[in-house]
Amino acid sequence: MTHTGIPLKPYHWSELPNGAVIRESIEEALFPWWPRVFGYYMLSLGPLSAKLDKTGVGVSCQYSLFDEPEADIVADYSQLPIQNACVDAVVMNFLLEFEADPYRLLREVDRVLISGGYLIIVGFNPLSSMFLGKVLPKHQQEIPWNGRFFMPSRVKDWLGLLGYQVVADERLLHHHLLNEVKSDSIWSHALKSWLPSTGSLYVLVARKLETPLTPMRAKRKVKQPNWSTAPSAGRTGHTSQSIK
Repeated sequence: MTHTGIPLKPYHWSELPNGAVIRESIEEALFPWWPRVFGYYMLSLGPLSAKLDKTGVGVSCQYSLFDEPEADIVADYSQLPIQNACVDAVVMNFLLEFEADPYRLLREVDRVLISGGYLIIVGFNPLSSMFLGKVLPKHQQEIPWNGRFFMPSRVKDWLGLLGYQVVADERLLHHHLLNEVKSDSIWSHALKSWLPSTGSLYVLVARKLETPLTPMRAKRKVKQPNWSTAPSAGRTGHTSQSIK
């Protein structure tokens, strides 16, 4: 933990356990999505997001934003120095786990993202064997186990509240990551086959939904008066013959 109470966060892929394998898995999962992401501006939040290979993305200008001099924009994630609704896509790798107020971060991202824009979130899945590091004292203060792991379902609930549609939800790396990941691991293959939702990483691709500028109000039906014959209309002695 830092002196501010915010957990230490990764700045390089090498600071994550099996970082090269994690990066490769994420790039492989996102490779089919880059040609679908198009527009003028893409924002990569965090150094890990900035270093991802985004070959094929249809965005003219790509900018990185984090709190180090090598970033294109040096700023705080919760106070983005960007105008409203001007970014076409935002990529976030392992940020929610190390933010004091993760929902505030999502609200700030929503502010700068255009309607129909893409939001890509990658995080650590607590419903996985990777959670073992959370209960082992020797790993609890190490990256990434020193952060907070959020359920993918909770992140999707946050996105739903902000008006997003999740168009892809995938789990990667069915391994606890406490030691070297081996591609021929029978245990990992069994987990992937029998419990596919227990991958150590989750990848969410979401789109900001279009909303009408002026909500349409339902027209109120006006109740028509029920006219009836007046009680005195047929009384005897009020006909024209009786008038003299």
